[in-house]
Amino acid sequence: MTRRYAIYFAPPPASVLAELGAELLGRDPETGEARPQPRLDGLDPDRFHAITKDARHYGFHATLKAPFPLAEGVSGEALHAAAEAFAAGRAPATGPALALASIGGFLALVPSADAPAVHGLADACVEAFDRFRAPLTAAELERRRRSPLTPAQDRHLERWGYPYVFDEFRFHMTLTARLTDKAEHDRVRTLLAERTAPVCIDPLRIDAIAVYEQADRQSPFLVTGRYPLKGASA
Repeated sequence: MTRRYAIYFAPPPASVLAELGAELLGRDPETGEARPQPRLDGLDPDRFHAITKDARHYGFHATLKAPFPLAEGVSGEALHAAAEAFAAGRAPATGPALALASIGGFLALVPSADAPAVHGLADACVEAFDRFRAPLTAAELERRRRSPLTPAQDRHLERWGYPYVFDEFRFHMTLTARLTDKAEHDRVRTLLAERTAPVCIDPLRIDAIAVYEQADRQSPFLVTGRYPLKGASA
């Protein structure tokens, strides 16, 4: 029953990107309400619901600080206060337009070119909020290591509780599970490319960070705080 927290980028509520994410995944992480998913030509609705299950559980987002239970002696209120203070001194981050891509078979929206400001924001979040994270247990380390990790990723896992940070980080907004059947992968990619085209035009802009929470690992993540980035631009 351990509550977990995460620091994510969540598109502004009611924005085109937020509405698209909620529609495709079938849940609004702001309210927790289920959304009817679109019918995609030639794809069984139950299958689409199944391949978006994990992404729906986490809520449409991009990870800045991966989910963690709180360290002993710190509170959720303290984390929210730290997030507000961090955001007050950090400038918004901008990057190129998003593009649909396949990451190891997962379909996700990613920056269409290098995004150093976005990468820098993620790096800063990893460091700034690490003091709130409970150390990984031996069982959690073992579970993570079931997936092949490079030596660098394993060092990040031990130090930061997550392997895909700093030099291993890639900004992404996950839409599906890993699709191992090539024909299905290519079909879903084509269908999602059509659906996501309207949000792949304007440059990416991150104006706020969001705190997401889940009551336990079986519960879906919800946005419980959103903090505008108010710092002066470099």
